[in-house]
Amino acid sequence: MKVQRSSYSLRKRLLAISIVLGAFGVVLVGRAAHLQLISPDFYQEQGDARFLREVPIATSRGTITDRNGEPLAISSPVESVWANPKELLQHANRMPALAKALGIPQDVLVQRISQRADKEFVYLRRHMNPDIAQEVVDMGIPGVYSQREFRRFYPHGEVMAHVLGFTNIDDSGQEGLELAFNDWLTGKPGAQQIIRDRRGRTVENVDLIRAAEPGHDLMLSIDRRIQYLAYRELKTALVERGASSGSIVVLDVATGEILAMVNQPSYNPNSRDGSGPETQRNRAVTDVIEPGSVMKTLTIAAALESGKFTPDSVVDTSPGYMSLPGGYSIKDFRNYGVLSMAGVLSKSSNVGATRISNELTKEHQYDMYQRFGLGHVSGSGFPGESAGVLRPPNVWGPTEKASVSYGYGLSVTPLQLARAYAALGNGGRLHEATFVKGADSASVQVIDPAIAAQLMTMLETVTSTQGTASRAAVMGYRVAGKTSTVRKAGGGSYIAKRYVAVFVGLVPASNPKFAMAVVIHDPQGLEYGGGAVSAPIFHHVMDGALRLMDVPPDNIEQWFAAQAKKEAAALAAAPRAATPLAPAVATPAAAESLQ
Repeated sequence: MKVQRSSYSLRKRLLAISIVLGAFGVVLVGRAAHLQLISPDFYQEQGDARFLREVPIATSRGTITDRNGEPLAISSPVESVWANPKELLQHANRMPALAKALGIPQDVLVQRISQRADKEFVYLRRHMNPDIAQEVVDMGIPGVYSQREFRRFYPHGEVMAHVLGFTNIDDSGQEGLELAFNDWLTGKPGAQQIIRDRRGRTVENVDLIRAAEPGHDLMLSIDRRIQYLAYRELKTALVERGASSGSIVVLDVATGEILAMVNQPSYNPNSRDGSGPETQRNRAVTDVIEPGSVMKTLTIAAALESGKFTPDSVVDTSPGYMSLPGGYSIKDFRNYGVLSMAGVLSKSSNVGATRISNELTKEHQYDMYQRFGLGHVSGSGFPGESAGVLRPPNVWGPTEKASVSYGYGLSVTPLQLARAYAALGNGGRLHEATFVKGADSASVQVIDPAIAAQLMTMLETVTSTQGTASRAAVMGYRVAGKTSTVRKAGGGSYIAKRYVAVFVGLVPASNPKFAMAVVIHDPQGLEYGGGAVSAPIFHHVMDGALRLMDVPPDNIEQWFAAQAKKEAAALAAAPRAATPLAPAVATPAAAESLQ
């Protein structure tokens, strides 16, 4: 029996397959049309999420200027190159070229990327020249990008270093006024959304989320011209005297504004390699000294206020020394005999200050010193400012009471000294110190204006030819001031042949404009006192500052006398002019004619 096979039809099979494929095609086309035309939002969002990025908009830090608008600290745009380690490691063969372009060793780059293989961001090099950074990005290495940042630049280098301080690599204040006013100077970064392609290139700026807000500018009370004068003279003096360090502070007497503040040794805030806390410290506000004889002025202020003394009172300092309980003794440079109140200052008599102190209560002495700001910060707001040490009177014995009267047993900063003497020149009104121009600093009356005027007259004798600070005199101006030569303490006692030379002065004395304190540590050589070391610095700085600020002279007679003396000396030194009757040089022809 035969079985009949069904006939095979190729056409039917092809038709069936075509129908099936056609149906699938219709479904796919329909689905694509649905996704792209009817409901595209979901997948559009999913696609954008893979390429849409929110990136920060860098903003600049506020500019710091001096009182005349000259820039002291500015922010410059730079570029920082960064990478996505996950992307970059997939193209490890490009690492050598990248390392060469960045100027860093290849092994360092590979290690940095490998250690952060699970991260999506790592800085490769910060604060690059924008042109060089763009060349790196233009190499087209996957995972390598750049972003705009700002770097702080200080045009005056170490001249302004201790006042301004510096910022770190993230442009945040670390020292000085950069730290004190960090919130004011720091801007608020912005943000925007962008679309990047698979190589990280920006395709489209989508939306500005938040505009960048630059930091606020800050105008200081510092005058860069006076600052430079002080810096130059301080550095010169340290070299000439072989001193270890020094500070200068210049204040505006009427306002308490700080016009100059310099220290040595200094550092360059633009390149801090090799510098450390020793050079970065603003000694004028953070370091303290025993003030020495400059305290005698405040002791005499207490004496005049007590009513037991007048400017005409006299003090017998014979025989030039005196004993205290406990076996201590006080000595003067020599026996000055009977001195006036002004003479106690001009001769800087320790015995005289002690005898005056013996007539005062320790509570009154203490009250006078702290009224002038000793034992308190100056109000400047400078980070790390020291208040110094002024122990309360209940712990003073006879020796402590006497030693404080001539400047030992307490500690002060150079800024405190300048501020206290500025109050004397301001009619007895003490201002808070400030680094900001026009800050309207608080002030308080600490002594009667009449007493302040009497003290100013006495302090002028110190800078006369008979005083200890004749080298502080400025031609054409009356100068008031006081010297100190302080022995340095260490190891529980005073160190032999180590001194601090101090001078604090006011000029012009008739209507003081400037108060200036000069402190020099460890001057070497035969001359180491305040009158020989610090007073000349005051002279040089103030001689320039008075003219820069157009302060009129208040000692015209002295100026005219000095000019006449110079002209007479120049005339005397000039060679005689030749005349026909008396030739300046004898020649054979001249000799014959004379015969």
